[in-house]
Amino acid sequence: MSAEKLEITRLGGQGDGIAETPKGQVFVPFTLSGDIVNAAVEKDRGTLMALLQPSPDRAEPPCPHFGPDADPGACGGCAVQHVSGDAYRDWKRGLVVAALESRGIKTDVAPLVATEPHTRRRVVFAAKRTEAGLALGFNKSQSHEIVPVRTCVIATSRINAALPALQRIAASVAVSREAFRLTVLDTHSGFDLAVDAPFRLSETDRLQIIAIMRKEAGMARLAFNGEILIEKQPPQLDFGAVTVNPPPGGFVQASDAAEQVMGDLVTGHLKKAKRVVDLFSGSGTFTLRLAEKSHVHAVEGDQPSLDALDRAARHAQGIKPVSVERRDLFRRPLMFSELKTYQGLCFDPPRAGAEAQAREIAKSVIPRIAAVSCNPVTLARDLEILIAGGYRLSSVTPIDQFLWSAHVEVVALLERPRR
Repeated sequence: MSAEKLEITRLGGQGDGIAETPKGQVFVPFTLSGDIVNAAVEKDRGTLMALLQPSPDRAEPPCPHFGPDADPGACGGCAVQHVSGDAYRDWKRGLVVAALESRGIKTDVAPLVATEPHTRRRVVFAAKRTEAGLALGFNKSQSHEIVPVRTCVIATSRINAALPALQRIAASVAVSREAFRLTVLDTHSGFDLAVDAPFRLSETDRLQIIAIMRKEAGMARLAFNGEILIEKQPPQLDFGAVTVNPPPGGFVQASDAAEQVMGDLVTGHLKKAKRVVDLFSGSGTFTLRLAEKSHVHAVEGDQPSLDALDRAARHAQGIKPVSVERRDLFRRPLMFSELKTYQGLCFDPPRAGAEAQAREIAKSVIPRIAAVSCNPVTLARDLEILIAGGYRLSSVTPIDQFLWSAHVEVVALLERPRR
């Protein structure tokens, strides 16, 4: 390892500053374009030692857990709190532009839709019992070390206020020295907690955890490895005008504000379609919004999510009929012949994208497609397939659902020109 003076020329895709050296690129966390720094360099990684000349685009991080001087260490939840507004927005929008251009797609990309601090309703904490007590926080970047947090500037104010209670509940769960994950979802009826752990609970453990949960106000439900230990009241989220009880640990969009923007884009694009198919529907984020104007067929591989959607649709008033189908769309995508009865289609796959499904959609005659993704790289691949099949890309909108991270949500809208 050697100490070197470096000039940072740009921000990389993961939020690290990049310096060009005679030996190649060096990636230095907590730096940005325009910084001149001293860094301890080992291979292609640098550790910031001193900031010799700050970039004019440098900002003061709002979180005490961010940066190389954070005590007890920088949590890995955020990567770019040190980047000022315009530079930050340009970088994040640029992630989408670069992903599209890598596939030869040149199109106008809308300005980044911003989200505010303290709006993230779904947070995944790391937790572990240590000699000093229960550590509840986030993993240090590129490490299994847990950095305990006293506050989180992206999480809702309610989650921040509940951190002491979450600490007590997590401590009751930590019956082993092994680390586990605690997913916290801030719902209308209280916090929905889901533990994912590599260990088991005894019956005594379960009773102790339930007793702690009963004492804590504002807690709706706790599940351990998919098993509901206690449900004081069903967790509730609104997808459009319909209230849904999501399954324990089920996927929901991280930010309600971002979800509203995404929902408006999708429903606006597909509003004239009488029949819509929603692929990778989850618990109905888009299905139930679309059902306000269209008959919707929802397809999802996760049965609990599909059950939650079905229950909500059956009890909802003022929406069009909704049908559901459980199907692994990676192994068995809907064939183009199955898509011929629909005038609109929405798909929102996991980060791996929907390559096999996109190939079938590309052969279909559906007039309008709404493609939603949290991974611009796999989205660009899927869009390339659709464009090659004759679809025209009408808009691409990046949404900053994952504030100060290297992740960005995207909604792309496509149309098939009339023949």
